[in-house]
Amino acid sequence: MKRNFVAYGLFAFLLSIAGVAQQSAPSIPSTGFAGLDQYRASRIAVFTDDYGQLARYREANAKLGPPAAGENRVVFFGDSITDAWKLADYFPGKPYVNRGIGGQTTPQMLVRFRQDVVDLQPKVVVILAGTNDIAGNTGPMRNEDIEANYASFAELARAHGIRVVYSSVLPVHNYTERSKDFFAQRPTSRILELNHWLKDYCARNKILYLDYFSALVDDKGLMKKDLADDGLHPNDAGYKIMVPLAEEAIQKALK
Repeated sequence: MKRNFVAYGLFAFLLSIAGVAQQSAPSIPSTGFAGLDQYRASRIAVFTDDYGQLARYREANAKLGPPAAGENRVVFFGDSITDAWKLADYFPGKPYVNRGIGGQTTPQMLVRFRQDVVDLQPKVVVILAGTNDIAGNTGPMRNEDIEANYASFAELARAHGIRVVYSSVLPVHNYTERSKDFFAQRPTSRILELNHWLKDYCARNKILYLDYFSALVDDKGLMKKDLADDGLHPNDAGYKIMVPLAEEAIQKALK
Protein backbone atom coordinates (compact mmCIF):
# COMPACT_ATOMS: atom_id res chain seq x y z
CA MET A 1 0.00 0.00 0.00
CA LYS A 2 2.82 2.34 0.91
CA ARG A 3 4.58 1.60 -2.39
CA ASN A 4 1.39 2.41 -4.32
CA PHE A 5 1.08 5.71 -2.46
CA VAL A 6 4.67 6.66 -3.25
CA ALA A 7 4.22 5.68 -6.90
CA TYR A 8 1.03 7.74 -7.12
CA GLY A 9 2.78 10.73 -5.54
CA LEU A 10 5.68 10.49 -8.00
CA PHE A 11 3.25 10.25 -10.92
CA ALA A 12 1.36 13.31 -9.73
CA PHE A 13 4.64 15.23 -9.34
CA LEU A 14 5.72 14.36 -12.90
CA LEU A 15 2.34 15.46 -14.23
CA SER A 16 2.68 18.79 -12.45
CA ILE A 17 6.14 19.36 -14.00
CA ALA A 18 4.75 18.58 -17.44
CA GLY A 19 1.93 21.04 -16.86
CA VAL A 20 4.36 23.81 -15.87
CA ALA A 21 6.50 23.07 -18.91
CA GLN A 22 3.47 23.35 -21.17
CA GLN A 23 2.37 26.61 -19.51
CA SER A 24 5.83 28.14 -19.91
CA ALA A 25 6.22 27.19 -23.58
CA PRO A 26 6.95 30.35 -25.58
CA SER A 27 4.13 31.91 -27.54
CA ILE A 28 3.97 35.07 -29.60
CA PRO A 29 0.91 37.33 -29.31
CA SER A 30 -1.09 37.62 -32.50
CA THR A 31 -0.68 40.79 -34.55
CA GLY A 32 -3.98 40.29 -36.31
CA PHE A 33 -2.18 39.47 -39.56
CA ALA A 34 -1.70 35.77 -40.31
CA GLY A 35 1.32 36.33 -42.53
CA LEU A 36 3.08 38.50 -39.96
CA ASP A 37 2.24 36.02 -37.19
CA GLN A 38 3.84 33.23 -39.23
CA TYR A 39 6.89 35.37 -39.91
CA ARG A 40 7.35 36.22 -36.22
CA ALA A 41 6.94 32.57 -35.22
CA SER A 42 9.57 31.58 -37.78
CA ARG A 43 12.01 34.06 -36.23
CA ILE A 44 11.95 32.73 -32.66
CA ALA A 45 15.40 31.18 -33.05
CA VAL A 46 16.79 34.50 -34.35
CA PHE A 47 15.12 36.54 -31.61
CA THR A 48 16.53 34.27 -28.90
CA ASP A 49 19.92 33.20 -30.30
CA ASP A 50 21.20 36.17 -32.32
CA TYR A 51 18.76 39.04 -31.98
CA GLY A 52 20.75 41.49 -34.07
CA GLN A 53 21.89 38.79 -36.53
CA LEU A 54 25.53 39.64 -36.00
CA ALA A 55 26.50 36.37 -37.64
CA ARG A 56 25.10 37.47 -41.01
CA TYR A 57 28.00 39.76 -41.96
CA ARG A 58 30.72 38.78 -39.47
CA GLU A 59 32.82 36.83 -41.99
CA ALA A 60 32.24 39.32 -44.81
CA ASN A 61 33.35 42.17 -42.55
CA ALA A 62 36.56 40.35 -41.68
CA LYS A 63 37.33 39.78 -45.37
CA LEU A 64 36.51 43.38 -46.29
CA GLY A 65 39.19 44.89 -44.10
CA PRO A 66 39.81 48.63 -43.61
CA PRO A 67 39.29 51.14 -46.44
CA ALA A 68 42.18 51.72 -48.83
CA ALA A 69 43.95 55.08 -48.74
CA GLY A 70 41.70 57.69 -50.30
CA GLU A 71 38.69 55.34 -50.47
CA ASN A 72 35.32 56.98 -49.84
CA ARG A 73 33.64 53.90 -48.42
CA VAL A 74 29.89 54.14 -47.96
CA VAL A 75 27.76 51.66 -46.00
CA PHE A 76 24.10 51.22 -46.94
CA PHE A 77 22.50 50.12 -43.68
CA GLY A 78 18.93 48.89 -43.52
CA ASP A 79 16.33 46.18 -43.83
CA SER A 80 15.10 44.13 -46.81
CA ILE A 81 14.81 47.18 -49.08
CA THR A 82 18.56 47.64 -48.68
CA ASP A 83 19.32 43.91 -48.51
CA ALA A 84 17.79 43.32 -51.95
CA TRP A 85 19.53 46.32 -53.52
CA LYS A 86 22.37 45.01 -55.71
CA LEU A 87 24.69 47.95 -55.19
CA ALA A 88 27.40 46.71 -57.56
CA ASP A 89 24.86 46.71 -60.40
CA TYR A 90 23.29 50.07 -59.62
CA PHE A 91 26.48 51.86 -58.51
CA PRO A 92 29.21 50.19 -60.61
CA GLY A 93 32.75 50.84 -59.49
CA LYS A 94 31.71 52.56 -56.28
CA PRO A 95 33.10 51.45 -52.88
CA TYR A 96 29.59 50.99 -51.53
CA VAL A 97 28.97 48.21 -49.01
CA ASN A 98 25.55 46.64 -48.46
CA ARG A 99 24.69 45.83 -44.85
CA GLY A 100 20.95 45.33 -45.09
CA ILE A 101 19.12 42.45 -43.41
CA GLY A 102 15.57 41.59 -44.41
CA GLY A 103 12.88 41.99 -41.78
CA GLN A 104 14.97 43.92 -39.28
CA THR A 105 13.70 46.69 -37.03
CA THR A 106 15.70 49.58 -35.58
CA PRO A 107 16.38 47.87 -32.21
CA GLN A 108 17.91 44.92 -34.06
CA MET A 109 19.93 47.28 -36.22
CA LEU A 110 21.25 49.09 -33.15
CA VAL A 111 22.68 45.80 -31.88
CA ARG A 112 24.82 45.45 -35.00
CA PHE A 113 25.56 49.11 -35.75
CA ARG A 114 29.08 48.94 -34.32
CA GLN A 115 30.02 45.74 -36.13
CA ASP A 116 28.35 46.46 -39.47
CA VAL A 117 28.94 50.22 -39.70
CA VAL A 118 31.41 51.73 -37.22
CA ASP A 119 34.04 48.99 -37.50
CA LEU A 120 34.01 49.22 -41.31
CA GLN A 121 35.24 52.83 -41.07
CA PRO A 122 33.06 54.32 -43.81
CA LYS A 123 33.06 58.00 -44.67
CA VAL A 124 29.25 57.92 -44.98
CA VAL A 125 26.40 55.69 -43.81
CA VAL A 126 23.08 55.73 -45.67
CA ILE A 127 20.39 54.58 -43.25
CA LEU A 128 16.99 53.32 -44.39
CA ALA A 129 14.88 51.89 -41.57
CA GLY A 130 11.56 52.08 -39.77
CA THR A 131 8.99 50.39 -41.99
CA ASN A 132 9.30 47.08 -40.11
CA ASP A 133 9.04 48.89 -36.77
CA ILE A 134 5.68 50.30 -37.87
CA ALA A 135 4.59 46.81 -38.94
CA GLY A 136 5.61 45.35 -35.57
CA ASN A 137 8.05 42.71 -36.80
CA THR A 138 9.68 42.52 -33.36
CA GLY A 139 6.64 43.69 -31.42
CA PRO A 140 4.61 46.91 -31.10
CA MET A 141 6.71 50.07 -31.47
CA ARG A 142 5.69 53.62 -30.62
CA ASN A 143 6.88 56.37 -32.93
CA GLU A 144 8.81 57.82 -30.00
CA ASP A 145 10.80 54.59 -29.66
CA ILE A 146 11.62 54.49 -33.37
CA GLU A 147 12.70 58.14 -33.23
CA ALA A 148 14.95 57.44 -30.25
CA ASN A 149 16.69 54.70 -32.24
CA TYR A 150 17.07 57.02 -35.23
CA ALA A 151 18.79 59.51 -32.92
CA SER A 152 21.04 56.80 -31.48
CA PHE A 153 22.28 55.80 -34.95
CA ALA A 154 23.18 59.41 -35.73
CA GLU A 155 24.89 59.99 -32.39
CA LEU A 156 26.97 56.82 -32.69
CA ALA A 157 27.99 57.71 -36.23
CA ARG A 158 28.93 61.25 -35.28
CA ALA A 159 31.04 60.01 -32.37
CA HIS A 160 33.12 58.04 -34.88
CA GLY A 161 33.39 60.71 -37.56
CA ILE A 162 30.93 59.03 -39.92
CA ARG A 163 28.62 61.31 -41.89
CA VAL A 164 24.98 60.30 -41.94
CA VAL A 165 22.47 60.32 -44.79
CA TYR A 166 19.00 59.60 -43.40
CA SER A 167 16.51 58.11 -45.84
CA SER A 168 12.79 58.69 -45.53
CA VAL A 169 10.51 55.72 -44.94
CA LEU A 170 9.14 54.63 -48.33
CA PRO A 171 5.43 54.76 -49.19
CA VAL A 172 3.47 51.51 -49.51
CA HIS A 173 0.58 50.67 -51.85
CA ASN A 174 -2.33 48.22 -51.78
CA TYR A 175 -3.02 47.95 -55.50
CA THR A 176 -2.31 44.21 -55.75
CA GLU A 177 -3.39 41.18 -53.74
CA ARG A 178 0.21 40.65 -52.57
CA SER A 179 0.41 44.17 -51.22
CA LYS A 180 -2.68 44.31 -49.02
CA ASP A 181 -1.17 42.93 -45.80
CA PHE A 182 2.02 44.98 -46.12
CA PHE A 183 -0.11 48.09 -46.61
CA ALA A 184 -2.46 47.34 -43.70
CA GLN A 185 0.50 46.80 -41.36
CA ARG A 186 2.03 50.18 -42.29
CA PRO A 187 -0.53 53.00 -42.00
CA THR A 188 0.33 55.92 -44.25
CA SER A 189 -0.32 58.31 -41.36
CA ARG A 190 2.52 56.76 -39.33
CA ILE A 191 4.91 56.84 -42.28
CA LEU A 192 4.15 60.54 -42.76
CA GLU A 193 4.58 61.26 -39.04
CA LEU A 194 7.96 59.50 -38.92
CA ASN A 195 9.18 61.21 -42.07
CA HIS A 196 8.12 64.60 -40.73
CA TRP A 197 10.00 63.98 -37.49
CA LEU A 198 13.06 62.65 -39.32
CA LYS A 199 13.22 65.58 -41.73
CA ASP A 200 13.00 68.01 -38.83
CA TYR A 201 15.63 66.07 -36.83
CA CYS A 202 18.00 66.17 -39.79
CA ALA A 203 17.51 69.92 -40.20
CA ARG A 204 18.17 70.55 -36.51
CA ASN A 205 21.27 68.35 -36.46
CA LYS A 206 22.77 69.24 -39.86
CA ILE A 207 22.21 65.75 -41.27
CA LEU A 208 21.34 65.09 -44.91
CA TYR A 209 17.74 63.97 -45.39
CA LEU A 210 17.23 61.72 -48.42
CA ASP A 211 13.62 62.08 -49.56
CA TYR A 212 12.78 58.87 -51.40
CA PHE A 213 9.13 59.21 -50.38
CA SER A 214 8.35 62.21 -52.59
CA ALA A 215 9.95 60.58 -55.63
CA LEU A 216 8.05 57.28 -55.24
CA VAL A 217 4.61 58.43 -54.09
CA ASP A 218 1.54 58.78 -56.34
CA ASP A 219 -1.31 61.29 -56.22
CA LYS A 220 -3.13 59.12 -53.65
CA GLY A 221 -0.22 59.20 -51.22
CA LEU A 222 0.76 55.59 -51.93
CA MET A 223 3.74 53.93 -53.59
CA LYS A 224 3.35 54.14 -57.38
CA LYS A 225 1.97 50.78 -58.49
CA ASP A 226 4.63 50.11 -61.12
CA LEU A 227 7.52 50.70 -58.69
CA ALA A 228 6.82 47.87 -56.21
CA ASP A 229 5.21 44.58 -57.18
CA ASP A 230 4.28 43.70 -53.60
CA GLY A 231 3.52 47.26 -52.53
CA LEU A 232 6.55 47.55 -50.25
CA HIS A 233 9.81 46.47 -51.88
CA PRO A 234 11.01 48.51 -54.88
CA ASN A 235 11.46 46.65 -58.12
CA ASP A 236 14.07 47.56 -60.71
CA ALA A 237 12.11 50.63 -61.79
CA GLY A 238 11.88 51.77 -58.17
CA TYR A 239 15.57 51.32 -57.48
CA LYS A 240 16.45 53.20 -60.66
CA ILE A 241 14.61 56.23 -59.28
CA MET A 242 16.35 55.89 -55.92
CA VAL A 243 19.89 55.58 -57.33
CA PRO A 244 20.50 59.20 -58.43
CA LEU A 245 18.87 60.52 -55.27
CA ALA A 246 21.17 58.40 -53.11
CA GLU A 247 24.24 59.31 -55.15
CA GLU A 248 23.49 63.03 -54.92
CA ALA A 249 23.06 62.80 -51.14
CA ILE A 250 26.30 60.80 -50.75
CA GLN A 251 28.29 63.32 -52.76
CA LYS A 252 26.91 66.17 -50.66
CA ALA A 253 27.85 64.28 -47.49
CA LEU A 254 31.40 63.77 -48.74
CA LYS A 255 32.05 67.49 -49.30
